[in-house]
Amino acid sequence: MSASSQGWKTSARQQESLLISRTTGPPHVKIINMGPFLIRTAFTGLALWLVTLIVPGIDIVGGANTLQRIGIVLVVAVIFGLVNAVIKPIVQILAIPLYILTLGLVHIVINALMLWITSWITDHVTHWGLFIDKFWWTAIWGAIVLSLVGWALGILIRDTVGSARH
Repeated sequence: MSASSQGWKTSARQQESLLISRTTGPPHVKIINMGPFLIRTAFTGLALWLVTLIVPGIDIVGGANTLQRIGIVLVVAVIFGLVNAVIKPIVQILAIPLYILTLGLVHIVINALMLWITSWITDHVTHWGLFIDKFWWTAIWGAIVLSLVGWALGILIRDTVGSARH
């Protein structure tokens, strides 16, 4: 039971020391766990890199050496994540009638559109990043392969995390 629930009076200094002893860091500092974000970004970057190896017409542009290319892939993964977080939900809501009409196949086209938008952003803002030569078939195949690679990596991550916990 706390001192206040028992009716005891505590001084302001005692209350402050109780409050400080309950915190794990300096007052007013919030620690943000970046681990899940970094892992997701790394796996998205790996999936995008694998897509560039599998699908002709999709490439990572820029970077003079391997380290720079890895950095570019990670930046493209972050941009792709932002596009998926901000633009994709709006497009999906607007496309609800098309989801019904095509029995969900429009989802592939929407994923291809997110790849295309990521390519457009990296080309027009940074002049390096993801390059897709044509939307129809190149971006469509890229979206299909990206979905399959993402699915496989997701299973791999779950199996790895699940076996590490047991």
